[in-house]
Amino acid sequence: MLEAILITIATASTPLLLAALGELVVERSGVLNLGVEGMMIMGAVGGFMGMIVTGNPFIGALIGVLFGVALSLLFAFLVLSLATNQYATGLALTIFGLGLSGLLGESYIGRSSTRMPVLNIPGLTDLPIVGRLLFGQDIIFYISIALVFGVAWFLFRTRQGLKLRAIGDNPHSAHALGIKVIRYRYLAVMFGGACAGLAGAHLSLVYTPQWTENMTAGRGWIALALVVFSSWRPMRVLAGAYLFGAVSIGQLHAQALGIAIPSQFLSAMPYVATIVVLVLISQNRRLTLLDTPASLGKSFVPDR
Repeated sequence: MLEAILITIATASTPLLLAALGELVVERSGVLNLGVEGMMIMGAVGGFMGMIVTGNPFIGALIGVLFGVALSLLFAFLVLSLATNQYATGLALTIFGLGLSGLLGESYIGRSSTRMPVLNIPGLTDLPIVGRLLFGQDIIFYISIALVFGVAWFLFRTRQGLKLRAIGDNPHSAHALGIKVIRYRYLAVMFGGACAGLAGAHLSLVYTPQWTENMTAGRGWIALALVVFSSWRPMRVLAGAYLFGAVSIGQLHAQALGIAIPSQFLSAMPYVATIVVLVLISQNRRLTLLDTPASLGKSFVPDR
């Protein structure tokens, strides 16, 4: 029973972790992309379509990543090349992604899919409690964990990561030093789109191997909150994603145990937890300002 709960939590947390990690890198560059939900849903429909057409879940996941990147490039062109408002453009991107995914996925509703295979290492996968949890997961789970360490290393141990953080704090000073601000921001936004697309593909290929409209169910917004919750730190994103994943799965097990609480209230618990966490974080104004990229959400137009 415990093993099954832990595996379910890991599966539910993976999309949150991926989407939040991608957005963390985007925000570290000083760009705020509120279109995470839209990119996730496009990744979900792209992954499912790719799986149905090719019969290969790995190709489906790759197509989901490409869908996420394509939508992120649209956002990047608008906010970086045309200097549109980042808040309004991100919200429009979410609305656009939700509508387009519904259109593309209409003919795929109700169709079955092959679930992405999981790792199986004889002797290790069969270990009690931790066997399937650590050695019996799908490849996207392992990618998400590797990305946590990879992003942490990149941001705080490489020269390129230092430049990205410098851009997020003061793009004008970075530009004066010869750093290609727009190029770095484009790459950061594309990375965020790839992570969001992979997170969406995980939903339609692993979490619930099918396509239904709006299947992201607000996870993109939780991912955005996770970035703030983590104070823009990759390791804290890992902890936060699994915390929120546990809350999501907890409400399902509460329903299964027949606890006399309205199902609507239990379904709202992950979002209630999100609001509570954000309120608590906002109480420490000094810490919030210290960790927030100083130029977050502000447009930058280089001197001609």
